[in-house]
Amino acid sequence: MRITILFGGTNKERLVSVASAQALHRVLSEADLWFWHVHDTVHEVRSETLLNHKRPFEDEFEPGTRGVAFERALDKAKAEDRLLVLGLHGGRAENGELQAMCEMRGIPFTGSGSASSNLAFDKTAAKRFAAIAGVQPPEGIALEDIDAAFAEYGKLIAKPARDGSSYGLIFVNAKQDLVAVRNAAKAEEYVIEPFVSGIEATCGVLEQSDGKVFSLPPIEIVPAEGAFDYTAKYLLKSTQEICPGRFSPEITAALMDQALRAHRALSCAGYSRTDFIVSAKGPIYLETNTLPGLTAASLYPKALKAQGIEFADFLHDQIELCKRRSQK
Repeated sequence: MRITILFGGTNKERLVSVASAQALHRVLSEADLWFWHVHDTVHEVRSETLLNHKRPFEDEFEPGTRGVAFERALDKAKAEDRLLVLGLHGGRAENGELQAMCEMRGIPFTGSGSASSNLAFDKTAAKRFAAIAGVQPPEGIALEDIDAAFAEYGKLIAKPARDGSSYGLIFVNAKQDLVAVRNAAKAEEYVIEPFVSGIEATCGVLEQSDGKVFSLPPIEIVPAEGAFDYTAKYLLKSTQEICPGRFSPEITAALMDQALRAHRALSCAGYSRTDFIVSAKGPIYLETNTLPGLTAASLYPKALKAQGIEFADFLHDQIELCKRRSQK
């Protein structure tokens, strides 16, 4: 099989995807590079073009080559027996659409399949399935009840129901913020919840080619300016990501157990990362990412390192796992 790193995408997280592709390519140096352009075309990219892109979190990437229509590129991937290593995040790359298009063609790809990707991407549905597995999610609030909920709780949080939480995150601290939520909800569905005070945490789960599935050390997140949004994640050096997190043994065990429960309840494959708030009552489930960031600064590679797993070993094992799945 020809190994091909597919990165970019048509959604807001395409900048992060470029940074992930850089990290992937530094390990998989012989892999081909395909860039999914925002215009829904796929472009072959030279190694130096990708690696010389200096500000991936801030500047748009331009491939410098002529592209072909996305579906035509997938037909080419099938004809040339390619295996796609997904350096993608959010949107059609993480909601199951890309995975379904690959599955229909018999193209192997890393990460979760179409059904689990779609389920995890829908925050409302993911919370229901996580709850079935014994994981505690926050209460959901209907948009029409937002005024009463704000009066009751004093602080709310709103985020897109089907997109990454790095973008579109709204903290409702005052009545004028209610207007912002209503305006945002005109363009896309929003999940509204009571604000839960506590420590932000995330916990990865890894499936290996030998069949083992286990949680990685949880990470404690201390946002630079109080909110772990896009700026705090990728642009502010003052954000602290502590791995392993400074949690009690009981909380550490609970985070690892609940991340594994969520991974299994959502039928994830390969790897995932689940986000929590550690409240006074214990971990509260936020969401599960089926294609977590793989940049040099991302959380999942930090957890791998804390577990004693080299990033290169992780990637090669995911490719092996992908090959085995494709042969079933």
